[in-house]
Amino acid sequence: MLHFRGDEYFMQEALKEAQLAFEEGEIPVGAVIACENRIIARGHNTTEKLLDVTAHAEILSITAASNYLNSKYLPDCTLYVTLEPCNMCAGAIFWAQMGRLVYGAGDEKRGFMRIGKELLHPKTTLEYGVLHEECSQLLKEFFQKIRS
Repeated sequence: MLHFRGDEYFMQEALKEAQLAFEEGEIPVGAVIACENRIIARGHNTTEKLLDVTAHAEILSITAASNYLNSKYLPDCTLYVTLEPCNMCAGAIFWAQMGRLVYGAGDEKRGFMRIGKELLHPKTTLEYGVLHEECSQLLKEFFQKIRS
């Protein structure tokens, strides 16, 4: 029997990905994509490792989910990400027609909500603030570490 897993469970899994990024010296952002109550894709920032400015957690997990489902559209999926997506990632979420986006910490400087929800596909539902404190704390620790 499959047990229903809620947003906090999936965000905890995204936080595990963010922790991997932290340990690799990357900005600690992690993402998972869930479909039918199970994780089908994971990703974390690897921009330094790959020398690729587009290697954001969201982009990598969207690619993995599309490969897993053999579809460029993900209307039945939810993307969980520890930090509010940037405009580039919001564009990818739009083009993937993601069914739902859930993020933890807001990003006042680079987050897509500076422009607004219209960057997402009209059918994409949005939730935010899930495990906000935990997501924010990991980012604060990372930036304190690199500044010292």
